[in-house]
Amino acid sequence: MLFLTIFYLVDAIAYGVWSSMSMAKGMEPIGTAAIAMLAALAGFIYFYIAKTAKHTGSLPEDLEDANIEDGDAEVGFFAPWSWWPLAIGFFASIVFASMAIGWWLTFVSVPLALVALIGLVFEFSRGRFAH
Repeated sequence: MLFLTIFYLVDAIAYGVWSSMSMAKGMEPIGTAAIAMLAALAGFIYFYIAKTAKHTGSLPEDLEDANIEDGDAEVGFFAPWSWWPLAIGFFASIVFASMAIGWWLTFVSVPLALVALIGLVFEFSRGRFAH
């Protein structure tokens, strides 16, 4: 990504100079700006990757002799029997469909989506799972 950043930066400068020399009206700004933005975006990606690699260090996935179990980490706890994610997805789809169908549907679907979200959050605070 560093190579691409430098390449696009040099390319943007060369394109700007070339277009200003070949056109009677001056430099063509759209192409020069687009290539300069490519350089900026590649620079952002390079910065993110370099900063992340510096903080994380060597991961088990980077080692040739690592086992699958070495990179196994806790992802989170998800209830396999929960129906709340289905309800959230259904009511969220109705909320987004209300933008196309009519705003009146928003007033019906948002409270139902909030009930489903609260049900998911407090799922383990009720009944035999309460703590």
